[in-house]
Formats: sequence, structure tokens, C-alpha cells
Amino acid sequence: MSVTTNYFIRELTPELLDDYLSFFDHVAFADNPKWASCYCYFPHAPHDTEKWHDRTGDQNRAAVIDLISQGRMHGYLAFQNEKPIAWCNAGPRMRVTILDEDEDKEKIGSIICFVVARAHRGKGVARRLLEAACDGFRRQGYAIVEAYPRPDAHDDATSHFGPLKMFLATGFQPFKEDNGSIIVRKTLECAD
Repeated sequence: MSVTTNYFIRELTPELLDDYLSFFDHVAFADNPKWASCYCYFPHAPHDTEKWHDRTGDQNRAAVIDLISQGRMHGYLAFQNEKPIAWCNAGPRMRVTILDEDEDKEKIGSIICFVVARAHRGKGVARRLLEAACDGFRRQGYAIVEAYPRPDAHDDATSHFGPLKMFLATGFQPFKEDNGSIIVRKTLECAD
């Protein structure tokens, strides 16, 4: 694996809204256009009151703008030469609408998905985003971080939850199977 070293990672803030939109408008799904309307809103959409397939890309883009502007969308952007090249959706489990209830949800950070521009895949970008997300959760006082890789992922598009081997190599342990995913968890030691 060739490692990309000339890039940096930033935690999503309202100030990075334009970078986020630029990435999702032009780069994120260039090789997977059927997902271009998502804007990584799927994990946050109100699935109990709306059908996902009835939503448009414009609606999802507007919803994401609202979440980011309010500081309610969490994750990390990777940049190269000041341009966004990858995204990791990582935030409080209690704000993710696609997950089952968990009694410890307030202590758990969720790593939902990764979107890496095609030219930067296989170069360690997702792993660096994962490390940044775990560090962020640790600083925020979360006890556990979990992720949802699919062992049957067969291409880049279906691997958007992250590869199981990446999680296992960074200290995650299988927790349980759920709906085709293996939920993996890592216990975090609080930063002092």
C-alpha cells in the first residue's frame, strides 16, 4: 500500500461547509453517481416519518447544510493541497437515526461511513480518518466507539462502512452481528 502523506485532516465545523459541499458536489461519488444524492445525510434522515427514496439530492443537500450550520453533523474531512479528498461520518450514536436503540448510546461514538476520492483509495487515508475520529471521541469523553463494516462488501461502493480488517487492525473487536454488518467496538481511554 502506498501511503499518502501530503494531506491533513480537519474536524467538520460550520466553517468547512463549503469544502464539504464541494467534495460531495464534485468528488465524492464521481465513480458511483447513483449515490450522489446522499450527501451523507442517510444516517441522519428521519426514516420514521419519511421514505428515503422519496427524497431528492437537493433536499438532502439542504438538510446537511442545516445540520452542519448548527454544528450537528460530525465527522472529519481529509484535504490535499487545500482540496477535500475524503470524508468520515463520525458522531454521537444518539444522533444516528438508522441504528437500533442502545442503552449506552450516550457513551458511544459511531463511525458510520467513509467516502474517499477514487485517486486516494488504498493509500491509508481511511485509516488516518479512523484514527482522527477515535482521537476526537476520546477527547470528548466517549467510553466506546463503534463501527459497522460489512463482511460481504465486494467493491469500493459497498465498502463505504470501512473494511473489517482496518477496524480489527486498529484495536476494534467484534461485538455482534446485525442486519448484514458486524458491529465492532473499541473501548476508549479518556484523555487527561
